[in-house]
Amino acid sequence: MNGEGGAGALREYLLTILVAALVTYLLTPAVRRFAVWFGAQAAPRDRDVHTIPTPRLGGLAMFGGVVAALVVATGLPEMKRVLANGDITVGKALLLAGGLIVLIGIADDRWEIDALTKFAGQVAAAGIFIMQGIQLYVIPLPNGTPLSLPPTYGVPLTVLVVVATINAVNFIDGLDGLAAGVVGIAAMALFFYAYLLSKSNGLTTLSGATLTAAVLVGACAGFLPHNFNPARIFMGDTGSMLIGLLLSASTIMLTGQFDPALLGAYKLFPFWVPLLLVPAVAAVPFVDMLLAVWRRTNQGRSPFAPDKLHLHHRLLELGHSVRRAVLIMYFWVGLVAAGLVWLANTNSQLLVTSVTAGIAVAGVAVMVAAPRVAARRAPAEPEQPQPPRSREPANPL
Repeated sequence: MNGEGGAGALREYLLTILVAALVTYLLTPAVRRFAVWFGAQAAPRDRDVHTIPTPRLGGLAMFGGVVAALVVATGLPEMKRVLANGDITVGKALLLAGGLIVLIGIADDRWEIDALTKFAGQVAAAGIFIMQGIQLYVIPLPNGTPLSLPPTYGVPLTVLVVVATINAVNFIDGLDGLAAGVVGIAAMALFFYAYLLSKSNGLTTLSGATLTAAVLVGACAGFLPHNFNPARIFMGDTGSMLIGLLLSASTIMLTGQFDPALLGAYKLFPFWVPLLLVPAVAAVPFVDMLLAVWRRTNQGRSPFAPDKLHLHHRLLELGHSVRRAVLIMYFWVGLVAAGLVWLANTNSQLLVTSVTAGIAVAGVAVMVAAPRVAARRAPAEPEQPQPPRSREPANPL
């Protein structure tokens, strides 16, 4: 398998991304009309930051893009070999688990089902992954040696990764374009990590993890033009759970994919990247989720009771517009993702750390100064008010 793929594989990956993006983009207006007819609309509530009813179910269009991309991939010479892998039936796993999650999401976007039912559906989707071979089989030890996981440990850890990732994405889906952009950046980082590391070490660039990341990048890119502020449609739980599911699938398949013996002792860090990348770029939703659970529990409320104290709400209170708040979160996610991918493909750790730290300091300065500058300019250059139309999920789980 060494050296397989190359330029032909890259062209096919790019074509897969394009198909997912184009189909998602074209399907979204039709899904929007269907959502209005179906009654799946987000009515403004006291804790929301949007002011008018907005259709949900955008995830249905994203799933259409995923399906189209996988269908096209089955007809591409290089991608055929990924989908025909006997150990992991990637296409079947993504379609079955994704289809189940989409059905649950549609029901929730229309009728707001209870958290326990959604949790059961997420566990069932993880079970489909496991049955199709998408499972944590090894985890890296501190010395880089892979530790084999028997099913007794591998199965529950896989379920934990899937459910945690889905709900972390669901928690961050609170501003126009936020979830689609953050997950798209994370998926792009996973794609470049796997592709570049394979290429530089003479390994095959063909893998189910890379294909899944490519499909996810395309679906997010295709939906984002409709979802960026002011959003014309929300992805709803249909979309947030779907993209969280795909993100977890790519992460699980990448874990343990690279043999540290082939990478060399000086390159143990790349062996850890799959386990570090998603938690790092999803640090915002994960930390926000943990703080929300602690805050609500400390107040004697249910950990799943919604409120208006999430990080994106705090950015708005600091004076940032909806668009600027989203772009700030894009910036931090992109910086962390780029830094990790760069570290995985270079031996110049000091250079990467220095550049990343310098950009981070500049980013903090701009983030703090931007509202003040905008406030000073406001009297001379008043902005036309645009009603923000973002939302917080009804049920985080």
